[in-house]
Amino acid sequence: MRTHRLLLSIAFAAVIASPVAAQEKETKSEHTTVETKKVDEDIALASAEEDAQPKRGSVTVAGKTINYTVTPGTLTIRNDDGEAVASMFYVAYVADRPKGSAPRPITFAYNGGPGSSSMWLHMGSIGPVHVETPTASVPMPAPYRITENHNTMLDKTDIVFMDAIGTGLSRPIGKSKGPEFWGVDQDIDAYARAIMRYLRINDRWDSPKFLFGESYGTLRSAGLVYALQQRGVQMSGVTLLSSILNYGVRQPGFDQIYLTYLPSYAATAWYHNRLANKPAALEPFLAEVRQWTVGPYAAALAKGADLGDEERLAVAKQMSAYTGLSVQYLLDSDLRVDLSRFRKELMRDQKRTVGRLDSRFVGIDVDAAGEEPEYDTTDTSISGAYIGALNKYLFGTLGYKTKLAYRPNYYVKIGGSHWDQRHKAPGQQGRTMALADTALDLSAAMRQNPHLKVLSLNGYYDMATPFFGAEYDLKHMQIDPTLRPNLTFHYYESGHMVYINPAVTAQFKADLDAFYDSATRGE
Repeated sequence: MRTHRLLLSIAFAAVIASPVAAQEKETKSEHTTVETKKVDEDIALASAEEDAQPKRGSVTVAGKTINYTVTPGTLTIRNDDGEAVASMFYVAYVADRPKGSAPRPITFAYNGGPGSSSMWLHMGSIGPVHVETPTASVPMPAPYRITENHNTMLDKTDIVFMDAIGTGLSRPIGKSKGPEFWGVDQDIDAYARAIMRYLRINDRWDSPKFLFGESYGTLRSAGLVYALQQRGVQMSGVTLLSSILNYGVRQPGFDQIYLTYLPSYAATAWYHNRLANKPAALEPFLAEVRQWTVGPYAAALAKGADLGDEERLAVAKQMSAYTGLSVQYLLDSDLRVDLSRFRKELMRDQKRTVGRLDSRFVGIDVDAAGEEPEYDTTDTSISGAYIGALNKYLFGTLGYKTKLAYRPNYYVKIGGSHWDQRHKAPGQQGRTMALADTALDLSAAMRQNPHLKVLSLNGYYDMATPFFGAEYDLKHMQIDPTLRPNLTFHYYESGHMVYINPAVTAQFKADLDAFYDSATRGE
């Protein structure tokens, strides 16, 4: 796993009121929501017996052919008493290497939600195959082409895509039930056990090890890297794609979420030509917006009821210049514009809305006078391509055999169960946080392992996990100045799933290459 009321309004969860349920308020998920009932249509049971069904493949990167083995399979997770409690599905890509050569790096990758499978990263980002995705300017109906991904990271690292329990083909087994895995710490523990199991049965203990998480998967990664290191699994690097690490600052009554969103509003207004005086380039403009946000805007919100009329009007005028919203609308909103309102208001005069996962995408509502968008046009534009491609590739091309149906997402409400947002972070004197902030875990992991490298990748048009929020979370880890060079940021003119914009994938690959080279060389 990223918004205007911000705690994932997952169907797992008893929704936490605004602004905390921010990113997931509109769609309940990082991607398409599939809400289930007490009896799921997939009634087949997963097995405690581990499975592996390897195939051979090849991909060309920079003119060089890489031969590899792709293995869809399952890992059995056992509790401390040795009882099988879950079966985690994965698809591993392992490149051939000369006998006697050094161990290759290995990366464990996953999406977020919580409640999302790894389908999005698997079929769109760093693997050796990908689906040609509809773009903001070019809608694309089926059939969707699955092609070689010449920007795959397989030339740098082996890759293991892993599905969270309940999603994809991962299931609880034995006496276990889904809610036992549906929580911040429970989920981290399941992934730690699965990764250690994979390392054990594939003899990869000596490989440089990396985590790659998207969206809620970044919150997972920040906690998981610390949990693994506490269990003796030293990590080389963590990639955080579209980050959300700290839910605490997004509670109702706090203003940080409005600061978090303002630069993203500005980027979106710039893209859609809604600014009266549009700057020529995006990034110098956003640098200016950032400075104003943490300066005059933050100071004005901090004054609350003490904010004078003259200052209020001055702030509204500058905010209007940056966001394209009218001064009166901003005054009526008390200078605090929720995400859903912005998405509806920005292009209301054209009877259009902007996307949440990627604000470059434009949608049409039946009611142009409504309070918020009816749907996320990004989600509806791309989900069909990914779901169709995953099923065609996994069960067709790879011929994977199973009695289970692949769940792209799994958001379930059974007997009042919900996602447990509590988290026991290091350095909290044994206290449990009501809302997770795994930036604390990542900070501890970086202090305890000074060689650990962290890469933050962000889309300017990501309205689910805005880039300024990632900057806030990561720059408040209070790490020592000597460790700060271990943290790197990169930005792209794309949205939540950066990789769906073909124009940025070459740079996306180059930035990842540089990160892996640095982390594996110990620079």
